[in-house]
Amino acid sequence: MIETCRLILRQWKPEDFAPFAALNGDGEVMRYFPALLTRDESDNLATRFSEGIAERGWGFWAVESKKSGEFVGSVGLHPQPDRFDFSPCTEIGWRLAKKFWQQGMAKEAAEAALRYAFEELALEEVVSFTSVLNTPSENLMKRLGMTKDTTFMHPALPPDHRLAGHVLYRLSVAHYVTKLATAPGSAQ
Repeated sequence: MIETCRLILRQWKPEDFAPFAALNGDGEVMRYFPALLTRDESDNLATRFSEGIAERGWGFWAVESKKSGEFVGSVGLHPQPDRFDFSPCTEIGWRLAKKFWQQGMAKEAAEAALRYAFEELALEEVVSFTSVLNTPSENLMKRLGMTKDTTFMHPALPPDHRLAGHVLYRLSVAHYVTKLATAPGSAQ
């Protein structure tokens, strides 16, 4: 379990499945994904996330609001051993319910996940990627200190699919440490 000022990143609970299915069935939340997920597809995804955390001790965590106890979404890390030309790598990703957008929660949770990646897992690098159309997620990557590397065609989508073109961002441990050292309030 990882805590921030407002959030808890934790293992999945059965009661997370319904609100996760609701956000996976929301056309606005899923506009940069190829399709909405059915309840079964969403439950299967949450189960895979939960199993990954049980196996590794980390993954795409369920995110809970400390104040209300509500399910906020999912944020975390996922190994990509061989799916992409830039594999093996570990990706960071996020998917929050619309109710929690524009509150800095995705950034807060992602920063906690990055801290875990570099300080606990001792990763050398974390990547993130999204459709070139998904400027909100790309902007978050920039705010996290990630650097644009390249564009690529997602191998799971046909080349003519509207979401096939993707952008890849990277954050190295060296850049992460430098960012921490120069952050306001850090001891220099």
